[in-house]
Amino acid sequence: MSGLKFLDCGDIPVTAYDNALALSQMTMAFLELGSRPPLKKSAAFPKVKLLALGGDHSVALPALRSLNTIYGSPVTVLHFDAHLDTWDPIFPSPWETEQTHFNHGSVFWLAVKEGLIHNGSSGFMRITADDIDEIGTQGIIEAIIKRIGTTLPVYLSFDIDVLDPSVCPGTGTPESGGWTSREVIKILRGLESLNVVGADILEVAPAYDSAGEQTALVAAQVAFEILASWAGRYMANQEQTSGSEPEKNEL
Repeated sequence: MSGLKFLDCGDIPVTAYDNALALSQMTMAFLELGSRPPLKKSAAFPKVKLLALGGDHSVALPALRSLNTIYGSPVTVLHFDAHLDTWDPIFPSPWETEQTHFNHGSVFWLAVKEGLIHNGSSGFMRITADDIDEIGTQGIIEAIIKRIGTTLPVYLSFDIDVLDPSVCPGTGTPESGGWTSREVIKILRGLESLNVVGADILEVAPAYDSAGEQTALVAAQVAFEILASWAGRYMANQEQTSGSEPEKNEL
């Protein structure tokens, strides 16, 4: 109904044996896809938007590298995760190589060092799972919007292990005490005003999922919420600027 067009760009071909080469392959693919012109530009969507389905969290680094090139500046990162993924990747080893520096736990450490994150220079603001008991979902929504604003470009990186393992067992590094799917959906719907220019959903491991495949179901719902928020922001912009029917665009 929004007039937007969503395309499945397929899988990015990457090697499973050399993560430095895989990083290069993913970066080139994100850059090529993200640089494609939209079918028709609009004020709300001057560029295409990419939603990546991982894979582990290392997928975020090539996405941020490509966005830095496409937008000509760092972007703000909104990171949903049970882990910080900011490990210093310098491990004492006589065989230290380029490959040992890049992994799913060091991705945001590397992104900050490369100057890819807008809010990296001022430090990260942390919201814990326990905060939802103190300030509720609305309090978390307000805290995020207050920190980020609604104009700066944002990359939304969503690790499925931010949800409790009772809800999403199908992940490689589950942590007890996470959020519920209902809480996550409420928060995502409250962030529609953010200028999200790209997003990912990562760390879904079907081999560890239950027979009911609830992890996959939650991941699919998160994808729907992100796409729906893009459509909602686009339609709101169309109403504000022209009052006419939405123009067709490509995400």
